[in-house]
Amino acid sequence: MAASGRRRDDGGRMPPTRKSLGQHFLDDPRILDRIADALELTPHDTLIEIGPGRGSLTARLHGKPRRLVLIEYDRALAERLRQRYADDASVTVIQADVLTVNFAEVAGGPFKLVGNIPYYITTPILFRALEPPRPQRAVFLVQREVAQRMAAKPGTSEYGALSVNAQALSKLDVLFRIAPGSFNPPPKVESAVVRVTPLDSPIITDDEQPRFRRLVQDAFGLRRKQMRRVVRELLSIDAPAADALLAAAEIGPSVRPETLSADAFARLARAISRDSSARS
Repeated sequence: MAASGRRRDDGGRMPPTRKSLGQHFLDDPRILDRIADALELTPHDTLIEIGPGRGSLTARLHGKPRRLVLIEYDRALAERLRQRYADDASVTVIQADVLTVNFAEVAGGPFKLVGNIPYYITTPILFRALEPPRPQRAVFLVQREVAQRMAAKPGTSEYGALSVNAQALSKLDVLFRIAPGSFNPPPKVESAVVRVTPLDSPIITDDEQPRFRRLVQDAFGLRRKQMRRVVRELLSIDAPAADALLAAAEIGPSVRPETLSADAFARLARAISRDSSARS
């Protein structure tokens, strides 16, 4: 999803909307201003905008950070942005698939991140944003259901692997909802803006993140089973060995993955790592 407006502020005809890219252009000035405000930009910041599209949000961001990096997949829209900001050395336009871009590398140091994310690649982008080095702050416009999953509490229907992975590394605030009518063309679902603030002391370390993420993803593939069975299946061990690992992690053998906090998963990942018989 890309931010935009119905007005053309630099002349010329707008490129056509490409449904294959999930383009729904946000054109509500009040919402655009609220997204910009949520970043709390300073003149010292470097900001990366994912999917600037036709540039309505970009126009509100321009001039606030020290440097603005725009990552746009649509070639015609990227070229339009290059022309608009050709005389401003503080703006860099990158025409690329965002999943191939190293955020820290293009930022050249600490950065903030904002994006109206295409719904069909929301989760991969979110996971990429949580890889180290993480942004100082990220503000994303996503499908409302995804925002609810990110901030969900253990034991709720929305709670899952995305919730655990995001909450292990960041504080999540669902700021406000956005109705379909705020977009052109309107999507078929409601949207929401979520702010992601990395924790000063994450539940897992950067080195632990790959193992942790794999464990969480695999466990939620068996979310209706009890943890004794989950651990036995994932590690190919017997019941006593599984119970020993769970006891070391202070997790009851009869609870299910959907009830465990991110901290509990971290304890389990470390118990598995310490146990030579469970190492893969």
